[in-house]
Amino acid sequence: MPIAIQCRDLRKTYQGKVEAVRGLNLEIQTGECFGLLGPNGAGKTTTIEILEGLLEPTSGQVSILGHSWSENSREMREWLGISLQETRLSEKLSVRETVDLFASFYREPRSTDEVLEELQLTEKADSWVGKLSGGQRQRLAVATALVCNPKILFLDEPTTGLDPQSRRQLWDIIREFQRNGGTVLLTTHYMDEAERLCDRLAIVDHGQIIAEGSPADLIERLGGHHVVEFAVSSNGNGPADPAVWPSLPGVESVLESDGMMALSVKEPHLTIPALLDAVEKQGSRLEHLSTRQASLEDVFVRLTGRHLREE
Repeated sequence: MPIAIQCRDLRKTYQGKVEAVRGLNLEIQTGECFGLLGPNGAGKTTTIEILEGLLEPTSGQVSILGHSWSENSREMREWLGISLQETRLSEKLSVRETVDLFASFYREPRSTDEVLEELQLTEKADSWVGKLSGGQRQRLAVATALVCNPKILFLDEPTTGLDPQSRRQLWDIIREFQRNGGTVLLTTHYMDEAERLCDRLAIVDHGQIIAEGSPADLIERLGGHHVVEFAVSSNGNGPADPAVWPSLPGVESVLESDGMMALSVKEPHLTIPALLDAVEKQGSRLEHLSTRQASLEDVFVRLTGRHLREE
C-alpha cells in the first residue's frame, strides 16, 4: 500500500523572514495513527495545513497516498476528512443541515444519520448550531470530517472542550476508523491521549522534528523509566545545594519547577535512599517525595524546556 502521508524538506516562511516550518521530514504509514506534538507556535498547525492542501509551502514536497496537490487536488480532497483546531459553522443551521451540507461536497459520503448516531448527536439533530455547548460543537466538527467517508483523518486538537466521557467516546471512534483501514494524523495537548491513541508520534519545536518514535520508545530513550519528585526546606541551615541531585546514583536528568525537583531515573530503589541520605547530610527537611512512571510529558519538557500548555 502507498505511504499515506510523506513530506520532504518542507519549509514555510512568512513575509520572507518568519520561518514557521524549517526543513521538516515526515512519513506516515497507511493505517497508522500518528501524533504531532509541540508547544504553541512550534509549527504544527502550519505543517498540517500544508499537508491538507490548505496552505502552499515555500518549498519542499508533499505526497498524499502517492499523489501531489499540484496534480490531483480535486480527487485528493475526496480522501481527506478534516477537523480544524477552530471550526466556525453557521449558527443558523441545524446540526443535521450542517452535516448534510458537508456531505453534499463529496461524491460518496456516509449517511448523515449514521454519523450523527456515531457522534451521539442524534438528539441534537434538529437543534441550531448556535444553541450547542462547546463540547457538542466539537463533536459536530468531527462529524463533518467523518461524513465524507475519508481515507485519512486530520484531527487538530479534537477533544478540546469535551467532558471525559465524550472524550473517551471520541477515542473509540478514532480507533474504529483506524481498524477499518483509515489513517489518522492527530495533534493534541493531552499526553494521555497521545499515549493511548498514537502508534508513533513526532515532537516539533521551532519548525523542526526534534524526536520521533512510538510513545513507549520515546519514554524509554528520552525520559527514563521513573520520575522521583521531591521538595526540601532549608530547616534553618541555608538552602539545599542543587548541585548534589545530578550526582545521585541512577539520575538521568534534573528539572526544577515551582520549587519542586524532578529526577528522571532508571533505578529508583537506588536513587531514593541516596536522596534521603543527601537531604539529611545537608541538614534540610524533606517536604514532599513521590515516584511515578515517566510519561510523554516528561519527554516533552526535557526536550523543549516547556510544558505543552505554556504559551
